[in-house]
Amino acid sequence: MARFLVTGGAGYVGSHLVLTLLERGDEVVVFDNLRTGHRSAVSPGARFVKGDLADPVALEAVLADGRWDGLFHFAALSLVGESMREPMRYLSENAGNGFALIQAAVRHEVPRFVLSSTANIFGSADTPTLAETAVIEPASAYGESKRMIERALLWADRVHGLRSACLRYFNAAGADPRGRLGEDHRPETHLIPLAIDAALGRIPELTIFGDDYDTPDGTCIRDYVHVCDLADAHIRVLDRLDHASVSYNLGNGAGHSVRQVLESVAASLGRDVPARIGPRRAGDPPRLVACSDLIKAEAGWAPRFADLREIVDHAAAWRLEHPYGYG
Repeated sequence: MARFLVTGGAGYVGSHLVLTLLERGDEVVVFDNLRTGHRSAVSPGARFVKGDLADPVALEAVLADGRWDGLFHFAALSLVGESMREPMRYLSENAGNGFALIQAAVRHEVPRFVLSSTANIFGSADTPTLAETAVIEPASAYGESKRMIERALLWADRVHGLRSACLRYFNAAGADPRGRLGEDHRPETHLIPLAIDAALGRIPELTIFGDDYDTPDGTCIRDYVHVCDLADAHIRVLDRLDHASVSYNLGNGAGHSVRQVLESVAASLGRDVPARIGPRRAGDPPRLVACSDLIKAEAGWAPRFADLREIVDHAAAWRLEHPYGYG
């Protein structure tokens, strides 16, 4: 049985990983300040420690408690639009807390570090899909903060031998197929849950941020990857870290426009999605679609839930069953 620390394990992707680790029989400690996460999203069987990465005493206490087989780092500010209004806050909190966590991991001889990174480290794509060799040019302060942590991990490996995996998610979506976990951000900013809420009349309408992009229907194109497939990728990279540090792009390799997502939500629920066109949002490139061939070849990862409609169906089922989220 392996033992893992998961920062931000009460959040959306982190909670799904915690559930996956527990189902494998691993021991899991979740460290989360609950600023955006939910205590009830932490699966029974995991030990929960409420704490903040900015608190060196709390961080030291949790890492000093026994041996670790690895650390998964999810805790971060993650709103692209907000990061463009408050760039220094994102750079100082995300990168600063990340640096402190890396230092603590080195100090306590944690052998493996898996970072929840982002496709937002890439700017506008000149190719249909983005591989790990694509030019890194963060499109927002949020993306820049994650890139800073990636660079710190490179040096932690070179100097201290801390093996790391940087997993660049494209758009996390969906929910646990058995309905045990789902997506509950406050405020909600992700397209699929917002479209579901608009279709159900829980919000008046959805705002589409720009319809004049250089795409077939004028709206942004994104690659939606199921949250359970992301959790599976985190598990699979652990063995890779026995050999070397790695960086992988994680997506389905298929792009869907905002309008296509709304059509899928409407088909899933049997209801139209009321929407209006708003101005573009700063930091949004027209197209972000992953090429995930490298992690498929090296770690044997492949999405189980690659169809957009299936992703939407899982998200809709959880939202219907939990109209108030984890509240």
